[in-house]
Amino acid sequence: MGLTASVLAVDAGNSKTDVAVVAADGSVLATARGGGFRPPVVGVEAAVDTVADAVGRAFAAAGVSSVEHVSACLANADFPVEERQLPVALHARAWGADVEVRNDTFAILRAGVTEPRGVAVVCGAGINCVGMRPDGRTARFPALGRISGDWGGGWGLAEEALWHAARAEDGRGVDTELARVLPAHFGMPSMYALIEALHLEEIAPVRRHELTPVLFATAAAGDPVARSLVDRLADEVVSMATVALTRLDLLDEETPVLLGGSVLAARHPRLDDGVRELLAARAPKAVPRVVTASPVLGAALLGLDRAGASGEAQARVRAYYEA
Repeated sequence: MGLTASVLAVDAGNSKTDVAVVAADGSVLATARGGGFRPPVVGVEAAVDTVADAVGRAFAAAGVSSVEHVSACLANADFPVEERQLPVALHARAWGADVEVRNDTFAILRAGVTEPRGVAVVCGAGINCVGMRPDGRTARFPALGRISGDWGGGWGLAEEALWHAARAEDGRGVDTELARVLPAHFGMPSMYALIEALHLEEIAPVRRHELTPVLFATAAAGDPVARSLVDRLADEVVSMATVALTRLDLLDEETPVLLGGSVLAARHPRLDDGVRELLAARAPKAVPRVVTASPVLGAALLGLDRAGASGEAQARVRAYYEA
């Protein structure tokens, strides 16, 4: 079995890491899951240790000690300098002779297309967009939050909802049902009480993510402020996709635009419809599609691309993850 191991696929996001050992014929020999990959928080070596735990378990299950190609799609690989540093750290683990690192958004893009061609917008905790062509050209954004011009993602939506709700309650802003439903979600009587609890961390900061579904439910019920935030997110998604298509000279060609991440994959009707309507107006030849397959599939396909694998091998690994 060890002789047939071709690709170690790694999809390492902020919250979890998925790995797969894939044979040259596309058979998945073993998989494993580990913790989040957060180099800015814990340092590169500690972050790679988290990946190493999952890799060790997958290698043991597959009965191998290394592979030919390591295809790693990693969160926080946002700049070329990071894409140069991270392969060095992975090479040191001796998992494979050939190591390729990409931002984790590329995994979602490749998981959703039959060839490395298209654009993907990912909206989970944050928002990001990448595009690629078979000739190797790519389009991407730093995706570091407000300092790089980003708006949206689950975290950003929660922050905006809190901002509008706070101003509605104290009179600085227009009235919105968010001023009542956000504190009610945590069993609080008012925004003032919720603000105090968040400030003192009586409510863990990570729980702010829980407010994103509340925002969408409030928008669906007709609240104008909540609706405006959902509409703004649709505009941001389409703006990123259109810019990426333009950079890759794909705006005038029929091109898949993949929508991934927890917020877009939830298929909230107003957001989903808004994205499709705006795309139809700004990029009429774009073909939007929600991707629900595991991103580690994309990492595996990118590895098989690099290995020159057959279409049959790619179909086999896709069948494993899409079954």
